[in-house]
Amino acid sequence: MTSPERDTWRAAPSGPADDDSGWATGGTLFAGVLMFVYGILSVLEGIAGIAKDDVYARIGDYVYKFNLTAWGWIHLVLGVLVAVTGWGILKGAEWARATGIALAAVAMVAQFLWLPYTPLWALISLAIGTFIIWALCTNGAADGSTAP
Repeated sequence: MTSPERDTWRAAPSGPADDDSGWATGGTLFAGVLMFVYGILSVLEGIAGIAKDDVYARIGDYVYKFNLTAWGWIHLVLGVLVAVTGWGILKGAEWARATGIALAAVAMVAQFLWLPYTPLWALISLAIGTFIIWALCTNGAADGSTAP
């Protein structure tokens, strides 16, 4: 026999939306971790590019070529911003979700332009950025809000 008090704290699942919200919430947490780690790796990538211009070898001629020191600064600044935003997502900050979507998009563009220097890592980073944007966008749908 169950008591009425026990039944009040546990609502019955209302359908497929409850399953999706679990994925979205877990995806958002994972996106925060990915952003934090990706930001730290990008900072290290930036430091390597700033410290020594010959760390990365370019494959072929490329339209969007910059000096490796410039790329180092881009990755350093972007990495700090992404790591701070990832930390904000993990802490549940309101500003972090919309900022995370925007920074993930900017990081994806930067990785596309960085493609000739580290092709495999750039492709992996593009996939990670796509997942981050998906996870941060679907979290709003899970809690009923529409704006990031």
